[in-house]
Amino acid sequence: MDGTIMVNKINDFWRNSPLNTVEELDGLQLFAEPLVGVAAAGDPLFSALQAENAVGPQHLTPEQWLGGAQSVISYFLPFSATVREANRGAGLPAKEWLYGRIEGEVFNKALAKFLAEWLQEQGYDAVIPAADSRFKVVERRSNWSERHVAYVAGLGTLSLNCSLITKKGSAGRLGSVVTNAHLLPTPRDYGAVDAYCNRCGACIRRCPPLAIHETGKDHAVCAGYLDRVMERFKPRYGCGKCQTGVPCEAKIPE
Repeated sequence: MDGTIMVNKINDFWRNSPLNTVEELDGLQLFAEPLVGVAAAGDPLFSALQAENAVGPQHLTPEQWLGGAQSVISYFLPFSATVREANRGAGLPAKEWLYGRIEGEVFNKALAKFLAEWLQEQGYDAVIPAADSRFKVVERRSNWSERHVAYVAGLGTLSLNCSLITKKGSAGRLGSVVTNAHLLPTPRDYGAVDAYCNRCGACIRRCPPLAIHETGKDHAVCAGYLDRVMERFKPRYGCGKCQTGVPCEAKIPE
């Protein structure tokens, strides 16, 4: 399959879908142009993710999601400048960010569904792990990590705060589709899992519940804070302070 055609289809959806705007916020655009990466389903890094010190043994390989899988399509949806800038202030998350987190995920799921259905129209099989009935999260560890999948697909590397830093930064959403279509894998221009993070510590200072430290992130503390935010802003929630107002917000830091 020609990967250029696929990327064009993704961009057409991003450009034309009404789900990428919030009319009640004066037509706020949620996402800028997506980044798209491809990994070979048989890449040994997928098996490596099953190590206890990676994602864990519960993480399924592309072949386990789809028999005969050939490729994994991963994409990053960078938040628009308006969404990012609104959330740079200290304190509670900006309204624009909350919409980006919740309404933005509606767009994300719609894009994955569109991509899977388009692949099926071309005669291929496709599975969306995050929307599959087999997808689950146990003790805050899922059996399909979008961040790690994106790392394998050449989109970026992990940061101190456990976000994914891409060429368009870390502020955004991730999605993926597993397919038996053969696509040319995206080269990885990095080796270490945290190659793009310069460990400047800006995200440590930005974190409201103090969940980030020099050694990494306490996911339980972060999740507890998000639960409190949800109580205040139902049905929306989010934070994103460690992804905004930092050097890796919209690019790979120096």
